[in-house]
Amino acid sequence: MKALLVLVTAVLLAMLLTFIAQSGHNNLPELSTFAICAIVTFVIQWCVFIPSYLLKTERVYDLTGSLTFIIVIFVAINSQQTVSITSILLAAMVVAWAARLGTFLFLRINNTGVDGRFDDIKPDKYRFFSAWTLQGLWILIMASAALTVISSPQAARIDALTLVGVAIWLIGFAIEVIADQQKTRFKQDPLNQGQFIQTGLWAYSRHPNYFGEIVLWIGVAIAAYPALEGWQLITLSSPLFIILLLTKVSGIPMLEKRADEKWANNPDYQKYITTTPVLIPRINCRWG
Repeated sequence: MKALLVLVTAVLLAMLLTFIAQSGHNNLPELSTFAICAIVTFVIQWCVFIPSYLLKTERVYDLTGSLTFIIVIFVAINSQQTVSITSILLAAMVVAWAARLGTFLFLRINNTGVDGRFDDIKPDKYRFFSAWTLQGLWILIMASAALTVISSPQAARIDALTLVGVAIWLIGFAIEVIADQQKTRFKQDPLNQGQFIQTGLWAYSRHPNYFGEIVLWIGVAIAAYPALEGWQLITLSSPLFIILLLTKVSGIPMLEKRADEKWANNPDYQKYITTTPVLIPRINCRWG
């Protein structure tokens, strides 16, 4: 029953996003580019779910999500006779982020073999199906602003805010990449086995990679803003969605719980969590 509710909710929200994205456009074809992207997004998730469930594996979950971002962006780009510079910039930001993160997460799960998020989910076909459906909805929501601009019949002119958005995206992307690299190198060092990272960007935030993720999506929203109008502005809520997801659902709460269980009796860890912000970096939080 819950899986059916998730499916219905996801489809209804996808239809609402499609209506919002094409609002204000005249003479659109019966099936808009955004609608095609929405269909492609969910079909990919459901198709990959089948072998994943049969093999009881989550190995390609994150990779599928990243590839779907790339695919729908290219679907949107290829649907246009002329592509504006703004559309190219938005497409490049989403594709670069998705390609980097997808590769990183796929290599990580290949090394670890499992993703703890799915331990209780993958044996249950309905819960596992819901996870794939929700990933489709997440992709559509996060890419909605960029897809709306790219698939618009009116070519978007580049604006100063677009360039500001690109600059913010670059900062967020750099933070996320550096944080991921620092943690990967830390875990690969045999001397750090059983320890927690508290150096580099991790000295200023307990989750700098997530902070970078939020910043880069804010950059995408700002870059897309000048080309949106009316109800389309609702698609700018994607940064709020990722903030909610990372701080309240599957990101920080889950990792903080695991860390608390693992290092509950470690005085260094207790000092670290009392002097280092959970998400937003504080420059003066480094301690010796």
